[in-house]
Amino acid sequence: MNSWWWWALPVLILPILWHRQKREQMKAVPLATARFLPSSRPVQLRTWRLQDLLLLLLRCLLLATLIAWLADPVLPWRGDSVLVVPGTPPAFVDRQLREAGLTDARRIDLPHRDAYRWLHEHEREFDPQARLLLVGDVAMPAALPRLRHALTVRPQAVPAPASERHVAVFSQRVDAWRKLFAALEGPQADVLDAQAGAKTELLIWDLPHAPPPGLRAPLWWVADSRAFPALEKAPQVDGLRYLDTPQGRLWSAPWLPPQDAAAARTLFETWQRLHLGVQPHTAPPQAPVVDARAPAGPNGGALRDALSAALLVLFALERIATHVRRR
Repeated sequence: MNSWWWWALPVLILPILWHRQKREQMKAVPLATARFLPSSRPVQLRTWRLQDLLLLLLRCLLLATLIAWLADPVLPWRGDSVLVVPGTPPAFVDRQLREAGLTDARRIDLPHRDAYRWLHEHEREFDPQARLLLVGDVAMPAALPRLRHALTVRPQAVPAPASERHVAVFSQRVDAWRKLFAALEGPQADVLDAQAGAKTELLIWDLPHAPPPGLRAPLWWVADSRAFPALEKAPQVDGLRYLDTPQGRLWSAPWLPPQDAAAARTLFETWQRLHLGVQPHTAPPQAPVVDARAPAGPNGGALRDALSAALLVLFALERIATHVRRR
């Protein structure tokens, strides 16, 4: 839609007409000796001073630059390219380049896993005939995107790095909670602490009395709702009551801690989905269908910053020239 702004270029005739129609107001004063001069018809001469031509040029350039800025032009300066997701092993990238016949393609390191979103924002920068290869742990989109260029996806899932998650347990049934977390498998290790600290991500309160006011954590599992009477009227989701308080978000259920594998699996899946967020899956190998009518990405082409700077410079020069002309 931005290209429609080029139809506004005829407005450049407005400053030209305005400069041609502008006149200096002259006041005629009769002279006493004018009666001795032969009578003649007055002749008006139109002359353009250098300042006027310079001012006219600046105003035309200012309008033309503003129209170009609104049209948001983009020069397709990128050719064949390989888009690399962060964390992709270099050996895997080199092997995929050789197999795709793109050894001379330019390598572009993406800022995040959502490669399709980045490509949608920058697709206008690629030449229409450019071939694109996407490699690495690509996040799978909800729907296959529509692209204007031929794209081949060669994914490789990257294992999650090992990490620790600190859990503070306040309970008379510490062994039951330890067995629950010991059954978990994966790269993330759960460290059970007797006291809450700055690294605590989960606090388990399995005591009937209220906790100290200064005790805080992003998420609480409350096994005994008597410690928080407000939980009795709190809303529910997946069998859990939840309540946001100044001390953190509270989760409570009568079956805490879980007594069987199914209940434990449900609890941890709910924890992952509602509090930590679901991590995107790795996209499968695919080659989206090329659609020349696919919508262009958002505004912000390669020339937008340069045109913005040009607008500021031209506006300043036009103001200076106008001030000098008035003097």
